[in-house]
Amino acid sequence: MTDSSQSSAPASTAPWTPDSWKTRPIKQDVVYENHQELESVLARVATLPPLVSSPEVDRLRAQLKDVAEGRAFLLQGGDCAESFDYCNPAPIEDKLKVLLQMSLVLVWGLRLPVVRIARMAGQYAKPRSSAYETVNGEKILSYRGDNVNSIDPARRRPDPKRLMEAYFHSAATINYVRLLLGAGFADIHQPKNWDLGHVRDKEIRHEYQTIVSRLTNALDFMEVIGATDGRLSALSTVDLYTSHEALLLDYEQALTRPVPKPVAKATRHVPYEPSTPPRNLLAPELCDWYNLSAHFIWIGDRTRQLDGAHVEYFRGVKNPVGVKVGPSMEAGELVRVLDILDPLFEPGRVTLITRYGASKIADYLPAHIKAVQGTNHKPVWCCDPCHGNTTTAPSGHKTRSFDAIISEITSNISIHSDLGSRLSGVHLELTGEHVTECTGGSQELLDTDLPSNYQTFCDPRLNYEQSLDIAFKIAKVYETRRESSSQK
Repeated sequence: MTDSSQSSAPASTAPWTPDSWKTRPIKQDVVYENHQELESVLARVATLPPLVSSPEVDRLRAQLKDVAEGRAFLLQGGDCAESFDYCNPAPIEDKLKVLLQMSLVLVWGLRLPVVRIARMAGQYAKPRSSAYETVNGEKILSYRGDNVNSIDPARRRPDPKRLMEAYFHSAATINYVRLLLGAGFADIHQPKNWDLGHVRDKEIRHEYQTIVSRLTNALDFMEVIGATDGRLSALSTVDLYTSHEALLLDYEQALTRPVPKPVAKATRHVPYEPSTPPRNLLAPELCDWYNLSAHFIWIGDRTRQLDGAHVEYFRGVKNPVGVKVGPSMEAGELVRVLDILDPLFEPGRVTLITRYGASKIADYLPAHIKAVQGTNHKPVWCCDPCHGNTTTAPSGHKTRSFDAIISEITSNISIHSDLGSRLSGVHLELTGEHVTECTGGSQELLDTDLPSNYQTFCDPRLNYEQSLDIAFKIAKVYETRRESSSQK
């Protein structure tokens, strides 16, 4: 897409424009054979309507400020990489259902509002450690996600038209999510299918059933006293935001749109106009730039170079942004990333998505916390307990241990607490379907169970039951801490 050998001034000092990232070295770039076709597709995407609105992005920014300041908790989850085939009602409904049920359990356990962000409607790109892989003894181009090429080994040539397909699959997914939420899918007066029959351990099942019973009793009481009356009750509607790793910057740039700054609207009311390009071009100093492909975007562990294209692009958009933080990030580097992305010290502007592995978290997280505490930054600290705990089963399937995932979450909570900090969210690779890709959980899945319904073409995901298990476990940890604190 662009020449990675170019260099110029440090990313934080040169003027920012939506295409200034092209002056930086870039990682995880995609090389297209037909550059003219690529430019034609991008030009078309740049004229299409935005997928989300700037007021929605601003609402998420305000809610993540609450998360960063301890007044809310973040739940982010979804597929490792979406397939275009997931754009149909059943997978979308299943994913919404599990995220909503998880958030309800977390609200109960934490006694805090939960901000819900789905890895959905745009998570079509996949970073790879190598441009090539070997399939059936043949060296072929690696699968880079549905918006680049196909999982089919015979269709690995990067195809620009897939970017257009990504746009329309994202639009259809978002449209259906809006339809479901507008039609009362999120109505928690009637929690759907709280079936705990999958929980094999009787003691654990009793714990889960106790939480569900308390929840339903509380909801029944609120209905009796009339607290749930009203079509727009907070109990029947929720905010749910979309997110993805912003890997393909040409596509992200095409959906980066100027929006008049509030100061430009101060003299008179100007209704929101999502037209693209804007009918009347404004001077750059009167605009904010929003990435309107999603509400929230993040930088992956492989693309967070300080002088790189992705950090340069991210520093200029108004969206709240995430940064993956792992063992390879030095504490000083973390501070410099925050300085570039959050120069105004806005609480919640940056979400630090930590991914160490259960066996490594104690070696790295404390230094990262202390480094941030020495600054004026107030990021959201979010635990990704999945990526650092990936292993290979004897059958050859990539998998993750539920126990390792829970261990990283609980260690995260304890380390933050010991250092006077706060874990403010979790970031999970999950599905609402009944797959068998991770071991353990209340179903007590074993390595030998993996082949029975192993569906992922990317990394292993927590299934519906294991995802609820995570929510119950986190709720129990915080409930126990709250009870212990009240007894002191």
